[in-house]
Amino acid sequence: MSSYELYSSPVPNDTWNVPMAGDARFTWEYDGGRDRLLNLYQKGKDKQWDAQKRIDWDLEVDPHNVTGLPEQFNPLFGSEIWERMTQKERDEYGLHQSSWLFSQFLHGEQGALNVSARIVQSVPDLDSKFYAATQTMDEARHVELYTRFVHEKIGMYYPINQDLAKLLAESLEDSRWDLPYLGMQVLIEGLALAAFGLFRDMSTTPLVKQLLAYVMQDEARHVAFGRLALKDYYAELTDKERAEREEFVVEGCYLMRDRFKGREVFEQLGMPVKECMEYVDNSEMHQLYQSLLFSRIVPCVRDVGLWGDKVQAAYADMGVLDNAKGDLEALMRQDEEIAEKVDEERYQQELAARKNEVEEAIALGGAAG
Repeated sequence: MSSYELYSSPVPNDTWNVPMAGDARFTWEYDGGRDRLLNLYQKGKDKQWDAQKRIDWDLEVDPHNVTGLPEQFNPLFGSEIWERMTQKERDEYGLHQSSWLFSQFLHGEQGALNVSARIVQSVPDLDSKFYAATQTMDEARHVELYTRFVHEKIGMYYPINQDLAKLLAESLEDSRWDLPYLGMQVLIEGLALAAFGLFRDMSTTPLVKQLLAYVMQDEARHVAFGRLALKDYYAELTDKERAEREEFVVEGCYLMRDRFKGREVFEQLGMPVKECMEYVDNSEMHQLYQSLLFSRIVPCVRDVGLWGDKVQAAYADMGVLDNAKGDLEALMRQDEEIAEKVDEERYQQELAARKNEVEEAIALGGAAG
């Protein structure tokens, strides 16, 4: 079945064409390079994996509650709207919410696939081209696995959120080589990484925990790549050039903040949109969720040197300024460790299953004798 037939509302049956500006840059310097970037490139090669084999696709998922969270985590829980809904309506809302969330993950990964390919062309140094090439492969794998997850386990797609689409377009349309880095590696990937982490850590659905843990193992390297590549370059910018990048960060962060409010679900289901959005905006759960979503972006923006008054004021306005104290290196190590732990747990489960099969076979053989 075509994906077009599974969308919650019709989407154009053709490609979305985003004009791109800037040069494809070649370099004739093949020696040297930054050790940390080359080490990251080596790690990117070593950590390649197959989404068809590493993930246990036979695990069941409830499409009405994909993450397996209690209803208290629903953005409308406790509102009059929620109290008026029947169980059937709540189930339908859960299906659409699951579809919307994982569809945005999927669309974001396709955006990352295109932007990382663009980075290979546009960056001036070979060590960055090397790593961006491994990231392009990572992003293709992520698109593959999210496509399969949404198609087989949920059965419904949502169109791309327009805030995400706008930031993607702006990242690709700019002729300056660093803007795709800043838009994708720092803002879009940074927010996605935090969102993946929230659901990885809270979800009670084994397949979701697997999928997100393995994707995050890749994404942590991608954000590290953006930091390494931009930090040296931004230290050399003029005040005017730095102010332009900070303006881009502020606009992008407001777009990303609005991306995860779920307005499209309320519109699709014919719910009172204004009332729903007011409740979401003022709920303590959403404010906490929003703060956690910026746990990766804020320290990264500070680390690359885009930390002027305007950026800090925007983060204070969003209530996420305290995230500047976050330790990105520690978070990245944790992402690696969790993915390895998931692998080890699966390995032990498989060993136990094989042991049981052998014991049952021996028991049957003894009974037959």
